[in-house]
Amino acid sequence: MFDEPLAINISEENCPVTAVISHVVRPGREQGYEAWFHGIAADARKFKGHLGVSTIRPQNHAHSEYVVILKFDCYDNLKTWLESDIRREWIERLQPLIEKPEDIQTLTGLETWFTLSNKPMMSPPPRYKMALVTWLGVFFTLPQLNRLLVPLLSGLPVLLNQLISTGLGVALLTYVIMPRLTQLFRKWLYPISYPLS
Repeated sequence: MFDEPLAINISEENCPVTAVISHVVRPGREQGYEAWFHGIAADARKFKGHLGVSTIRPQNHAHSEYVVILKFDCYDNLKTWLESDIRREWIERLQPLIEKPEDIQTLTGLETWFTLSNKPMMSPPPRYKMALVTWLGVFFTLPQLNRLLVPLLSGLPVLLNQLISTGLGVALLTYVIMPRLTQLFRKWLYPISYPLS
């Protein structure tokens, strides 16, 4: 189900990881979902590295999306839980309660910039690769952004100027630049998934 990396540096994989899982529950099945959630949460707690689980319940029943926030001490332990037979059984029981397949996103820090949309649970690339691609993104983004913003923000106080420019820079990197760079360098970032022929 998941692609295995050739080699993983333990120090790179030892940071806490959060999985954000969303379920759109069928109308009238909310009580069944609550019971399901308590059951799967109890089993998840038995797995190595589990740091806690919580849920954000919908404010109204017009759009019954529950968001589960699951924390583990490292990516490998999260992956072990997500691929476990116990979880597969719980997911099978979930199907009559939800309208569409669950959506899973993992968040660990810089790694969120290096997610391939078709392989969301793949192990993140080595940190030196993430640092180099991030540096490339910042190198090309900030000078261009500064050139465009200087005439517009020159009359503002320095702190406000920096607040606006850095905020726009982070937004551009997160939503525009880094997803494109990740796709552009995907064979280098994830060589096991794209073997050289």
